[in-house]
Amino acid sequence: MKKYLNISLVYGIAAMVGGVFYREFTKWNGFTGVTALGKVHAHLFLLGMLVFMVVSLFAAHNDLKSQKTFRIFLCVYNIGVPLTAIMLVIRGITQVLNLSLSSACNAAISGIAGIGHILTGVGIILLILSLRKVGEK
Repeated sequence: MKKYLNISLVYGIAAMVGGVFYREFTKWNGFTGVTALGKVHAHLFLLGMLVFMVVSLFAAHNDLKSQKTFRIFLCVYNIGVPLTAIMLVIRGITQVLNLSLSSACNAAISGIAGIGHILTGVGIILLILSLRKVGEK
């Protein structure tokens, strides 16, 4: 349980850093429009901190780590969520700075962000399957 609360804490701190960066970076650059940076804070709080707080509650009463699907979830999900957040930061910085990207660079940012979202989605499915297996016992 403590391990999952620690992961939750890391995501919570990262979410706060993301929120402060968004606020200060846009203010520093005089940007007032909508940017992907504004989504980093919410993604990390909800998909990172909140999910692992819930996982810690389940882990307190069940042996989740004995489930193979749960161990795979930990790996896949903890790659997917940070990858998604990093690509949101990169996309947001290019938006705030109004950088002109080549179509290949633009596609690469979108593609890598898409991979992060896919990994996150697969992780959520693995978590649900793990919780179902533990619930059957």
